[in-house]
Amino acid sequence: MSSAAAVDADQENFMDVGSHLHHAAVPGTMDLQKAQNSPTNTLHIMEYLAANVDLAKDLIARCSAVAQRLMDDDLLGITEDLDNVIKNISNELNRIPVSTFASSRFAEPAVSGHLQVVRDRHDLYDQRSCDGYSEGDMSMVVAMERPRRRTLHNSDMPRLVDFLQGMYQESHEFGGQSFSSLPEVAEYVEPLYDSFFCPLTNKVMVDPVTTESGVTYDRRAIEDYFDKFTDGSEPVICPVTKMAMQSKTLRSNVPLKSTIAEWITRNEATRVRIARTALSMATTEAMVLEAIHELKVLARLRRKNRDQMHKIGITKFLARLLDHKDGLIRCDSLDLLSLLVEDDAGKEIIAKTRAVSRTIKLLSSSSTDERHAAISFLVELSKSELLLENIGSTAGSILILTTMKFNSSDDPVAAEKAGEVLKNLEKCPKNIKYMAESGYLDPLQRHLVEGSEDVQMEMVSYLGELIQKQEMTINIAGSASEILIKMVRRGNNAICKAALDVLVQISSHHPNGKTLVDAGAVPVMVEELFIRKIDDEPMGSKTEAAAVLANIVESGLDPEAIVVNKEGHVITSKYSVYNFAHMLKCSMPDTLNLSIVRVLLALTTLPKPLATVVSVMKEQDSSQTVIELMGSLSESLGIAATRLLIALSPQMGHTIAEKLCKAPGQPGKLVKSIGLHGRITERHAMSAILLAKLPYQHIALNLALLNRGAVTTVLAKIDEMQRGETRASRYAKAYMEGLVGVLVRLTTTLYDPDVLLAAMDHNLTSVLTDLLVRSVGSDEVQRLAAVGLENLSSQSPNLSQPPTEERRPKKKNILRRLREAHAGRVHDNRRPPAHSRVCPVHRGVCSPSTTFCLVEAGAVEGLLCVLESNENGRVVEAALGALCALMDDAVDVTSGVAVLAEHDAARHVLRALRQHRDGPGCGTVARRCFWAVERFLAHGGERCVREVTSDRALPSLLVSAFHKGDAATKQAAESVLRCLHRMPDYSATYESVEL
Repeated sequence: MSSAAAVDADQENFMDVGSHLHHAAVPGTMDLQKAQNSPTNTLHIMEYLAANVDLAKDLIARCSAVAQRLMDDDLLGITEDLDNVIKNISNELNRIPVSTFASSRFAEPAVSGHLQVVRDRHDLYDQRSCDGYSEGDMSMVVAMERPRRRTLHNSDMPRLVDFLQGMYQESHEFGGQSFSSLPEVAEYVEPLYDSFFCPLTNKVMVDPVTTESGVTYDRRAIEDYFDKFTDGSEPVICPVTKMAMQSKTLRSNVPLKSTIAEWITRNEATRVRIARTALSMATTEAMVLEAIHELKVLARLRRKNRDQMHKIGITKFLARLLDHKDGLIRCDSLDLLSLLVEDDAGKEIIAKTRAVSRTIKLLSSSSTDERHAAISFLVELSKSELLLENIGSTAGSILILTTMKFNSSDDPVAAEKAGEVLKNLEKCPKNIKYMAESGYLDPLQRHLVEGSEDVQMEMVSYLGELIQKQEMTINIAGSASEILIKMVRRGNNAICKAALDVLVQISSHHPNGKTLVDAGAVPVMVEELFIRKIDDEPMGSKTEAAAVLANIVESGLDPEAIVVNKEGHVITSKYSVYNFAHMLKCSMPDTLNLSIVRVLLALTTLPKPLATVVSVMKEQDSSQTVIELMGSLSESLGIAATRLLIALSPQMGHTIAEKLCKAPGQPGKLVKSIGLHGRITERHAMSAILLAKLPYQHIALNLALLNRGAVTTVLAKIDEMQRGETRASRYAKAYMEGLVGVLVRLTTTLYDPDVLLAAMDHNLTSVLTDLLVRSVGSDEVQRLAAVGLENLSSQSPNLSQPPTEERRPKKKNILRRLREAHAGRVHDNRRPPAHSRVCPVHRGVCSPSTTFCLVEAGAVEGLLCVLESNENGRVVEAALGALCALMDDAVDVTSGVAVLAEHDAARHVLRALRQHRDGPGCGTVARRCFWAVERFLAHGGERCVREVTSDRALPSLLVSAFHKGDAATKQAAESVLRCLHRMPDYSATYESVEL
């Protein structure tokens, strides 16, 4: 291109710049025209506007003067006042008639409260771009003949609506819509100039370069054009001048590139201000959404736009929109805020607002888009250390985030981002504590293992504080356990105490038991408990060490595999048990004694460790200490000690009974504990069970209980429970079983006159019969009642006497004196008169209270009902025992069988035999059934015999028992087979025959 052409091009650029400068001065000129053309009849309106302006200035002065001392609510109030002032000014402007500004071509847009939609009628919209900015930053309208300066309207001032619709590709790329509701402002957006466009692409140039011909193109476009002439067969032709070019050299047009960049920067700043005005003056949700959308487009373009948004208050204003009633506005506000807080300035502004708490609330939104927008915003906020503590300390934030993280199946996207937020929050140690309080312990454990020594100490301290505030389940890894154990061994007293507290809580979760054993916790705890002297360490460390050991032993691990020291001793060895028992002292703290008792109690669940514990307890006479601990003021210790005595009673019950009788205040304290009023507690139940489990025949204990009023207390509590006067409790069943057991133990020592008299006085036969019938659902109560009835019935033959006129005068024995004494004190309505009928079974005058007669007490029906309804073998065995007492050799067997036959007893017995033919414990049931069947066959009437012999299952049951039963069962089956003539009668006498 010639030099003259270059000069012309430069002149064209200069004219464009001059036109731009002239155009930029128009706003001031327009204002001047308004002032000059205003008529005098608008003075009142202008005075009102001036007053409102003064009021606005006053509000601004107040806000500036005390801005540092104002709270958010105060600032919000002043802002609302300013909004009202602005609205008043706008209303007054609307009252000014348009004719007042008739001489000005800008009159209509100046007084209009909202933008009028002017749709561009051009046929083609083309997309443009400029250097340093993404394509689509700008667009223009293509006409047939392009003018020097491209505008969107005939007016020199383009409208914002059409500017947003026609110029910006981003509006369409991100879901742009008609911006018909945005308000108009008196701002100017500079037009596009021809020099900005590449002749080849007709787009705003990104990197303008000048060729040899003097024409400026976009670098990429002209390079693509030059690629067509790579073969060198033809000269390179300038696409504009059509002149041949000798060189493909390109020179960067730096001035034009800078001009385009400055042009875009100025216009984007104008767009930000326009959108801000539209955002604050919007009267509909659509206007707000359009303004937010425009701001999002600008925020994505470059950081400078975001900085301007911070300065003019857009960021702070958006934080208030998070409380807006419209979900779309909240969601779009979160999206825009996510862009604005990518830099530190945005995060600092947000830190001074309530955006965090508002965003946390939106995490629970029912809208998926809103939840995703909220969590994405939090991801950006959590990248700043300034906001970490603010996010973590917001009520419910950690709990909601952890819930989102764990419920990944419900919303995988939110779960992933919630995990990212939590990971960022870990940078603040307090947040780790908040996470642990919400049940998310992984960060704490990770820092406990991977952190520095100071961090480890802090994490242990957090765990210690946490377990003191709330009881929680802690699953912990082996590496974390090793750190804690190391702190116990090497740390100072405070760290050792904190680590032990944590280990106690960790070990209370039984699945952690194996992890702690593998980490070597047991030897360290044993050393802490047994080897270190009290002077070296506080007693508290021994208490926690014992608690850890108790939790581990109770976790269900094989105690034979728990090694306690380097010598290879296990926790079940005599060495270990001896040391545990030796530490049991009433002078020790209750918590320490409780843990030791728990260890011993856990060891008694297995046969071999039980034998070791019994041996050591007998050698050291530790049962006396346990009995004393049973009366401790600490309820948990008293319960644990009682449980240990119950567990030991089968092996050393007589020893415990003797010690109990000799202990100060015992067994009166146990009786008192049983009789306490109120809700049934575990301690009540364990006290009753202990008395029921100790050997029944221990006469000293039975007499001691009798002397302490145990029978009266027990009967009163049973009566309360049967009437429903005692409040429901989960220990009620065990308590009732213990009470009945106390009564049954007395029936085993009826040979003692005092016990016999007490049984008569309290009519135990009727009490147990009533329990047999009314204790449906409690097998143990029915079993105990049946056993007690059997024991009482065994005394009936001795107590029953013929009627008075049939007796021969003889010396009064002890039994007669007891009966006479009882008759003088007890008035039993059921006791027959002097000339009543004779009991067929006992061949004398009977009553439930004086002779314990089961027939007179109506117990036969109850016992047969148990056989019919109960499937528990032990209960059936006890009921059969009581029924067999009526067919014993000490009574009239024939009459006893007849009485039972009247109640169809044979059918019930045969049914029980069929039902309990197999299974554990069925041998005793079968043996008693065979014994009863043999009595039915030998002493029963024709009907009874026929009922027995017609049973089709009986022969096979007899043969099976004869083949496979034990010696006693085989003998009973043989007796029945002999009665059925299935076996020879070896007891028959043979006559000698002379040959």
